[in-house]
Amino acid sequence: MLAVANVLGLMLVAFSAAYILPIAAALISADGTGAPFVAAGLLTVGVGLAVTTATRRRARELKPRDGFLLVALGWVAMSASATVPLLILLPNLSFTRAFFEAMSGLTTTGATMLTGLDTLPPSINLWRHTLEWCGGLGIIVLAVAVLPLLGVGGMQLYRGEAPGPVKEDKLTPRIRETVKSLSLTYSTLTVAGIVALRISGMSWFDAICHCFSAVGLGGFSTHDQSIRYFHSSAIELTLAALMIIASLSFARHFVALRRLTLEPYTRDPEAKAILVVLAVSVVGVAVLLAHRHVYPSFAASLRHSLFNVVSIATTSGLVSDDYTAWPLLAPFWMLFLCCFLCSTGSAGGGIKMFRTLLLSRQAGRELKLLVHPSAVAPIRIGGRLIPDRVGNSVLAFIFLYFMTTAVLTFALLATGLDFVSSFGAIVATINNTGPGLGVVGPFKTYHSLTTLQTWICTLSMLLGRLEIFSVVVLFTPAFWRK
Repeated sequence: MLAVANVLGLMLVAFSAAYILPIAAALISADGTGAPFVAAGLLTVGVGLAVTTATRRRARELKPRDGFLLVALGWVAMSASATVPLLILLPNLSFTRAFFEAMSGLTTTGATMLTGLDTLPPSINLWRHTLEWCGGLGIIVLAVAVLPLLGVGGMQLYRGEAPGPVKEDKLTPRIRETVKSLSLTYSTLTVAGIVALRISGMSWFDAICHCFSAVGLGGFSTHDQSIRYFHSSAIELTLAALMIIASLSFARHFVALRRLTLEPYTRDPEAKAILVVLAVSVVGVAVLLAHRHVYPSFAASLRHSLFNVVSIATTSGLVSDDYTAWPLLAPFWMLFLCCFLCSTGSAGGGIKMFRTLLLSRQAGRELKLLVHPSAVAPIRIGGRLIPDRVGNSVLAFIFLYFMTTAVLTFALLATGLDFVSSFGAIVATINNTGPGLGVVGPFKTYHSLTTLQTWICTLSMLLGRLEIFSVVVLFTPAFWRK
């Protein structure tokens, strides 16, 4: 426990660097918000150094078992730190709502409690988007370097995906090497995205903020109307491209950039499945919208379908139109896609495409064995043989995922929230998508939720972001036995 606390303190010290951006924005815009961000940054550094210093003698290399406690405490501690400037600068925001906003940013969910985004000081808007950018990078490192070693939900299959050395019994060296390579890839895509959005017509400030949202697959915006504010097909197309790229594995991106070749994507079964499902869904929804005459032309239907389907399916959550006004099939299909579409090693939420592929292959094998009971039918994905242990882990994860979704939906129903809003809120938060249905639909906020409902959705975001097992295992007696 003390060894975990030592690393947790270092994480807080590193996280304090994120305050540089809002402080710079406050100085440039002269909006008078710099002092609270400086104070919050110093507080984070102070707490981190105090914890690290107090536990220095118990510092050691972390074992995989320690990783469960570290990731859960890390996300909660960083969210608590990020809450401080929001409480100071937005006095009408309660701690519950401020913590929800911070957790939403760091889990790249993009669900917001705030209104009047257009008139917020630039530093606050940039802070919200910085949280999404930092959270996106953290999730990528978690998915590529940490969860495979912990064996969460079949992620052990991806032990060989991370660049750098793999230590089966130690986490720290792997994380150190992985952070270097993935941070470079993530930053490169971010810089390219900012330039592309500026060329597309955004101001530099909006380009930075919305690129942070797109690359981190979060849904925060600087405007209450989200992307509809811009009324620009060029901006929508640029953001859609960024979101698709961000939904693919950053380990693949790293290799592709290093070798300057597209070969890693052609060998990636997840990438192929993601692009096919997206293409079919975008065209299908566009045909539906055109058939129901929602828009005056098929071109307009295709434009809105492309952006909103890609955004919701990749768990980004930026919106250009109110999709709840579309035929009911479309919004439910989009929420269905966000449950599984994103790739392992991306900032996206949900089950992930590799688990979906594995379950579909396993179902096919069971059908074959019904007809040929003595047949030998190993499961392969991308030419790789999938051990039964991985398949069992995935089945357990899927069961826990759907049970958690059901339990949390019933919990919201028990508080008096209607079914559509309850189901939409949980699907949107556990998959880290942001906008849902009903009272939490697009162009609406989560502000109408009660305190209890807000904490339920906050828990849903954390569970979904940390792959459920990483949190639930902490409440088992076996975890605390030596």
